[in-house]
Amino acid sequence: MTRIGYTIMGEQAGPRQLVRDAVRAEQVGYDFLVSSDHYNPWLRAQGHSPYAWTVLGAVAQATERIPFMTYVTCPLFRYHPAVVAQKAATLALLSEGRFTLGLGAGENLNEHVVGGGWPPVDVRHEMFEEALEIIRELFDGGYVTFHGEHYDVESAKLWDLPDEPVKIGVAVSGEQSCTLAGSYADLMIATEPKPELGEYFDAAGGRGKPRVGQLPVCFDRDKDAAVQRAHEQFRWFGLTWKVNAELPGPTAFEAASQFVKPDDVAESIPCGPDVAAFVEGVKPFVEAGFTDVALVQIGADSQDAFLDWSESELLPALREAYGS
Repeated sequence: MTRIGYTIMGEQAGPRQLVRDAVRAEQVGYDFLVSSDHYNPWLRAQGHSPYAWTVLGAVAQATERIPFMTYVTCPLFRYHPAVVAQKAATLALLSEGRFTLGLGAGENLNEHVVGGGWPPVDVRHEMFEEALEIIRELFDGGYVTFHGEHYDVESAKLWDLPDEPVKIGVAVSGEQSCTLAGSYADLMIATEPKPELGEYFDAAGGRGKPRVGQLPVCFDRDKDAAVQRAHEQFRWFGLTWKVNAELPGPTAFEAASQFVKPDDVAESIPCGPDVAAFVEGVKPFVEAGFTDVALVQIGADSQDAFLDWSESELLPALREAYGS
């Protein structure tokens, strides 16, 4: 059985719409929500990037049953890990246990804004492991003092904690990050349906734990319009995460993706009104052992139509195919 989720993508919509879309996603029957946590959009055409944690506080109050998570928060630069732990615990209380903290090593796109530079990936993973240790220990309660290579925590304590520790998801892209996830995470997060990621995760202690994927889609009754919109706003997606993690801003992503053609985008992103194409798009994640797949509908102005279509056609088809 595969659960199907909906993405509130702050890079393409303002905060009030994101909350409205989350409420509607719950109403039409999505199983869970995920939220990006950005300082910048990928491309200027997307045009937005509100503060995700304020949005999620509003979502916690505006929704009733649907679980939700950050997809993902970087606890290394913009946010100190001790502050991330405090935010996550508070959101878990506001949502009455529906929140999961999704964490990753971040992208230069968002983290350079605080002026600390962008270290190489091995250093980022060292920082990430320290951050995970700090957050886990704070979730356990009590005072925490930590002196690491990259972070210091002095006598920190979370005074408002849920009864059960907040679940942690860790984003992975290769063996090193899967090893971290297997050691520290309650679930694995990935944007590519690579079976080896699950194998690395299992080997590091993740066997039996959920794994959450994400698939961009672009519904429109006019397929050509869908392809055009996907190309305008999501052509960066095919650059791969090794590239996406390093580029410093929307202008750089525009330059890096300038030779990506609409047909290239249409090959990797389901576009148009054909339900079967969307069902087929989810299939690689299911075959790779992912238990949860969150869809990203491209284009802020298309969310209402997509959510209506989800209720009437898409979700019933996905549930028939994958038993969600």
